[in-house]
Amino acid sequence: MTVAKRVVLHFPPRLVEKPIIYHLVKDHNLVLNILKASVTPKEEGLLVLELSGARKDYDKGIRYLTEAGVRIQSLGQDVIRNEARCTHCGACVAICPTGALALDPTTRRVNFYPDKCTACELCVLACPPRAMEVHF
Repeated sequence: MTVAKRVVLHFPPRLVEKPIIYHLVKDHNLVLNILKASVTPKEEGLLVLELSGARKDYDKGIRYLTEAGVRIQSLGQDVIRNEARCTHCGACVAICPTGALALDPTTRRVNFYPDKCTACELCVLACPPRAMEVHF
């Protein structure tokens, strides 16, 4: 059984310069897609990844990260739309590369599909009322 999940990895300063991701690929047979990275030497690092692989390998890879001291957070809980702020202007629809934001042709309202979101944050920048919020 294959597993594919989007996760946020928080690296403490002591791990930023270690080959953690290399070991996920080489030792744990995981395939990864880096969606966002913010890594500064000798400071905390943050990676948003889509990890996939066999369930057994995925579980071992997550255990490896945890034991190494990497804090793991599920991405799906972190991207939200503030419904009270959203005016359904559609500015985010034009900029969203994954179709996570789409205009309903009948109601002319913007629908948000968090399962399609990769947390690229383009919608956050494009949203005039600042209704899109990304929490890491």
